[in-house]
Amino acid sequence: MLVGIAVIVLIVVLLLGVPIPFAFFASSLVIVIGGGYDYTFLLPYGFSKVSSLILVAIPLFILAGNLMEKSGIGEGLINWVEMFVGRVRGGLGVVMVVSCALFGAISGSGFATLTCIGTIMLPRMEVAGYPRGVSAALISSASLLGLLIPPSLNMIVYAFIGGQSVLACFLSTVIPGIILVILLSAVTLWLLRKNTTIKLRDPMPPAVYVKTLGKRTTRAIPAMVAPVIILGGIYGGFLTPTEAAAVSVIYTIPVGIWFYRGLNKDTFRNALVVASTTAGVIMIMLLSVMMLSRLYVMEDVPQMILNAMTSITNNTFLLILMVNLFLIIIGMLMDDTSAILLCTPILLPVVIQLGVNPVHFAAIMGVNLGLGCVTPPTAPFLYLGARIGNAPINEMMGPTMYYIAFAWIPTLIITTYVPGLSLWLPRLLGFV
Repeated sequence: MLVGIAVIVLIVVLLLGVPIPFAFFASSLVIVIGGGYDYTFLLPYGFSKVSSLILVAIPLFILAGNLMEKSGIGEGLINWVEMFVGRVRGGLGVVMVVSCALFGAISGSGFATLTCIGTIMLPRMEVAGYPRGVSAALISSASLLGLLIPPSLNMIVYAFIGGQSVLACFLSTVIPGIILVILLSAVTLWLLRKNTTIKLRDPMPPAVYVKTLGKRTTRAIPAMVAPVIILGGIYGGFLTPTEAAAVSVIYTIPVGIWFYRGLNKDTFRNALVVASTTAGVIMIMLLSVMMLSRLYVMEDVPQMILNAMTSITNNTFLLILMVNLFLIIIGMLMDDTSAILLCTPILLPVVIQLGVNPVHFAAIMGVNLGLGCVTPPTAPFLYLGARIGNAPINEMMGPTMYYIAFAWIPTLIITTYVPGLSLWLPRLLGFV
């Protein structure tokens, strides 16, 4: 009963527009007062949990993502990918998807991917005759690859709260991310297969094509080297995730200033402000959710949830399906970071008792919350994509439903019920 009241308070204050950290604090206060707990232990407990070196990686990766967004790295990647599919009807859509995957592997941020790739690609696609609704719907979905392709800020948060290896959680989302790249590209090509308004890139003589490809490859090399340095350093054992985040910042600054020439005093200052603000919000949310999760554990909420689910069915397949539906609903109502902060301490003990590997659950949660981010009513990425693409939501809803039905849901089903795909790389490298 007490937990139910606390959850209702959490939902009500969120609907009233109260900032998420304060909503978590309000829910905690209900349990503390109603349960007669000594509140003096909560703040020391919360501070002890967030005083972790691994969390330093979060502001550093956020800063790196913002610096990359301002530097011009995205345009170099886009121009290179376009050389391979620019002559295909719907090819610019594939360019957008692949560019989002590559940029996500550098920045680790979905919002940075959306703003950077979206502002470059959407005007190009409009000039080329692509329907505005399809383009905006695609960037909304494709930018979420930044949450799946490592390094991922959400996987750092999940690993920290769940007590798992950050590297293993990074690897668990690689294959689901690749599957999503393929399906998003395939759905785009199918949607646009009969569209006669699309203008294809003019054909190039072989000599001109080779010369242009060489120039664009040279231009893209610094951008493509970044994930090799970051991920190679992590998985090669040379760098911790925190050190890799610092290296990504150090690498991006000279490349953005002297090679891509997108970074200057003003853009650098803006990147610092945005990164500092975002990191501060995340750290406050971490503090609040660690206190709330401690109270949930003391109230035995995970066991209550498991008992409620098993009272309906004992079929593991259906129980995991119920967990997925719960995550999708949460993802529809909250942003991805808030959702992962709230759901990890509650659901991780539940799925472990159902026999799900915690690293596998990292991939399940990542895909679920990505799906939630483009599923109304909240759908933060959908609305931001509409704003960047200057597209009415009603024009985006049809294509978005196609992407959800034929890209996101199949990826979620495969990720959930074929655990070997998510666990193959972590096992191969000895993290599981």
